[in-house]
Formats: sequence, structure tokens, C-alpha cells
Amino acid sequence: METEAQKTRTGSCLCSGVQFEGRLKDNHVEACHCSMCRKWSAGPVIATPLDFDSVKFKSDSSLAWYKSSEWAERGFCSQCGSNLFYRLQDPEAKLLICMVGALDDDSDLHMERHICVDGKPDYYEFADDTPRLTSEELFAESS
Repeated sequence: METEAQKTRTGSCLCSGVQFEGRLKDNHVEACHCSMCRKWSAGPVIATPLDFDSVKFKSDSSLAWYKSSEWAERGFCSQCGSNLFYRLQDPEAKLLICMVGALDDDSDLHMERHICVDGKPDYYEFADDTPRLTSEELFAESS
């Protein structure tokens, strides 16, 4: 039986110049508070990983990628500016993280944790009790 996370989801940018479908790895989302994500999205990034091999683009003519660090790139629509994806530059990683706001249906997703909380500015507070990892803890976990 297919779980909610395994069902195929659709998504797009604001102008529909980029349209995609794919399955989520699970129904959890993370909020990243690092300065790079906050500059990119004007606030914390809330995102979820897609099953890399399930992703298909219906339209991607305006999908552009920006190398934001030595290890990652960020995908966005070059027409409307919507932030859509984060991926590692290493193609072996097979990691594509989707901005939750780009999904057409995000009704059954749950906040799993906050990451890079040491980058959180003072002007907002956490309103939940989900786990929190610093940047150092996150990088140690993925090493």
C-alpha cells in the first residue's frame, strides 16, 4: 500500500514556467535557519527531500541553477523568481530538496526539525518543540 509520502506530488513555480512531479522521501519537512537560506528566501527555508529518481519535469525551460557554495546549487525560475530546489553538486549524491511552498499539496507534511539554528536571528522565535540542530551538529550527522 502506498503511503502519503510515496504518492506522486506535483509542484510548480509562481508562473508555472517550471512544473514537476515526484515522490517525497517521507512526509517530514525541515526548516533551515542558516544565513544563506535566509538570504535566498527572505526567511527560513522550509523544505523536504524528493525521491531523486522519481522526479520528472513537465516544463523546465525557465529552471535556472545558481552555485551558492562549494557543495550546493539552488534551483529557481528565471521568469518569476520562485525558489524551488536545493541540490548537492556531487551527482552521485542524488539529492534534490524541494521548497515546500512549491508543492501543490502540502497538507499532510509535518515539521521534523529545525537545522542550522545557530544562524537564526533574534527577530523571531521558535513556536514548536521540534528538535533543533546547530550547523556543526548537522554537518557531523552527515559526515
